[in-house]
Amino acid sequence: MTKYILVSGGVVSGIGKGVIASSTGLLLKTIGLKVTAIKIDPYMNIDAGTMRPQEHGEVYVLNDGGEVDLDLGNYERYLDVTLSRDNNITTGKIYREVIEKERRGDFLGKTVQIVPHITNAIQDWIERVSKIPVDDTNEEPDVCIVELGGTVGDIESAPFVEAMRQFQFRVGHENFALIHVSLVPDLHGEQKTKPTQTTVHALRGLGLLPDLIACRLIVQKPLEPDTKAKISMFCHVAPEQVIGVHDVSSVYHVPLLLQSQGIVDYLTKRLNLGSIELTKEMKDRGVSLERRWRELTKRQERVYDDVTIVLVGKYTDMKDSYMSVIKALEHSAFRCHRRLILKWVDSSALEPDTQVTEPAKYHDAWKAVVSADGILVPSGFGWARNVCGFAGATSTEFEAETKHPIIIFMPEISRTHMGGTMRLGLRPTVFQPESEKWSKVRKLYAGAAKIWERHRHRYEVNPAYIDKLTESGLALIGRDEKGERMQVLELPNHPYFVGLQAHPEFCARPLNPSPPFLGFVAAASGQSVLTEQQEYQMENFRPPHPEGSMISEEELRRGETPPPGKEVVLSSEQ
Repeated sequence: MTKYILVSGGVVSGIGKGVIASSTGLLLKTIGLKVTAIKIDPYMNIDAGTMRPQEHGEVYVLNDGGEVDLDLGNYERYLDVTLSRDNNITTGKIYREVIEKERRGDFLGKTVQIVPHITNAIQDWIERVSKIPVDDTNEEPDVCIVELGGTVGDIESAPFVEAMRQFQFRVGHENFALIHVSLVPDLHGEQKTKPTQTTVHALRGLGLLPDLIACRLIVQKPLEPDTKAKISMFCHVAPEQVIGVHDVSSVYHVPLLLQSQGIVDYLTKRLNLGSIELTKEMKDRGVSLERRWRELTKRQERVYDDVTIVLVGKYTDMKDSYMSVIKALEHSAFRCHRRLILKWVDSSALEPDTQVTEPAKYHDAWKAVVSADGILVPSGFGWARNVCGFAGATSTEFEAETKHPIIIFMPEISRTHMGGTMRLGLRPTVFQPESEKWSKVRKLYAGAAKIWERHRHRYEVNPAYIDKLTESGLALIGRDEKGERMQVLELPNHPYFVGLQAHPEFCARPLNPSPPFLGFVAAASGQSVLTEQQEYQMENFRPPHPEGSMISEEELRRGETPPPGKEVVLSSEQ
C-alpha cells in the first residue's frame, strides 16, 4: 500500500510548503524509499501555461509538455524524478474530467454534485498517479507527497480538503499523515503562536488532524522551546510533533534542518515505514544520497570566491519568474566552487530612451552589465542588426510586417488557442558533424551527437536567414532531427557565447548540474578549462529525462491533453 503524506498550509500562502514537501521526500529517499509527489492547485485554470509570470511565477515544463506549477520543479530537483502533467492537479482539470463523464452519461442520470463526485474524482486521481513510476527503477513509488496549494479555509480549497478528509479513511490511518505548515510571526523578538493555533483549529474543524506542525519563521532564529511547548499544548500535539523551520543560509539546508528534529524517525513510526521491504541496492542508494547532499551543503559553506552573473530579463520584478534559471546557476556555482552573486537588470533599462527618462536607472543597469563575470539573457535579440547590418531586424512577435523577420511564428502552432499549443516538452537536438572538433557546448554534453532538452516556445529562427547568419560568423550547430529548426548556436573563438532554443534549466539538479549552465558559470569563473571534477561530471552526466517521453505534434497543434494513462512517444518524423 502506498504511503501518503499531505502537506497543507495555513495563515498565508508562499511560506515554503513546496520546499518542505520536497525536503521531506528527499529525506525519505535517504532511507531507501521510492518517492513521488503531486501538487494540488485550487484554481480554475487547466494548467499554468496561460498565467502571467508576474502573477504566478515561473511556468515549469515537464517531459510530456505539461505546463505546471513551479513547485513541481522543486520536486524534480530534490527527488531527482521525472513527473508528468498529471502530477499537477487543478480545479479546472477535475471539473473538466467530471463534466466530460456527465456528458457521456457515465453517471447514469444521477445528479452530479461536489460530494461525492468531485471529491471522488480527486481521490481517484491521486491514487492513480501515485502508482506511476517516476525514477530509473521503473517501480511503483513507496511514498507519495501531496501538497495542497493555498491556505486552509480558502473557498476554492474546500473540495480538496474534504476529499483528503475522506481519503485518510480510504487508505487507512497507517498510510496517511498530515504535515501542516503555519507561519509563526516574530514581532519585536517575540514569537507569536496565535495564528498557528487558529489555523490548526480550523483544520481540525474540517476533519483533518495534523501529525506534524511545521512552524515557519521568516527570521534566522530557531523556534524557541517555550513557543514549541505552547503550540503543543494548544494544538493538541506532542512536543516532538512541532518542527521549527527558520531561515537558513540556503534552501538546500532545509532537509538537514528537518532531519535534525527527528522528522524521519517520527514518520517511520507513524506510517510504519519499516514494513516496506527494501533491497540492499535501494538502501545503499539512500546512504549515498545523504552523503552527497551533506557534501553539497558543506561545500557551499566553504566557498569564498564569488562569480557575478547578471540576468537581463523582462520579468525581473518577479524573480520567481526565473526560478529554474536561478537554481541551475546555483547548482553550477556549487560545482565550480564559487559563491553566486546574481544581479538583476530590467532589459528596458538598457534602452537609449531610458537614458533620457531615467538616467540613473540607465547608468546603474549598464554598470552592472559591464562589470559582470557573465551575462545571461533568458531571451535575446540584436545580433542580426549589429553584425549582419539588417537595420530594424526584429521578431514578428513585436512587429508583424518587419522588413527583416529574423524570428518568426512557427507555422504549425495555433494562433487562436493559447493553452498547450506551444512547442512543448522533451525534444531532441542533433549537432552538426563539424562541431565535434571545436564546440564548447557539445563538449559539455560529453561529445554526444544528439541531446534531449525541454522546450517551450512559439517562435523560432527564420530558416530564410540561416545562411546570412552563419556567413557572419554565428555557428548554428544544433538542429532538430529534420535539420530545419535552429536549436543551438555558438560563437567560435569566444570564451563562452552560447544560445539554446530549449530550456536546459528544467533539467538541472543540485547533484547533477545542467551542462550548458555549468560551462557558462565555469567560463565566468575564469576556468577556461574544466576542472577534473567537472570533466568527470560531463563524462558521467545523466540526463534526467528518458528519450521518447513526449506528446505528439498533432496533439500539440490541437492543444489536447492525452487521457490518463496514455503512453506518448516521440516518433522519428517529429
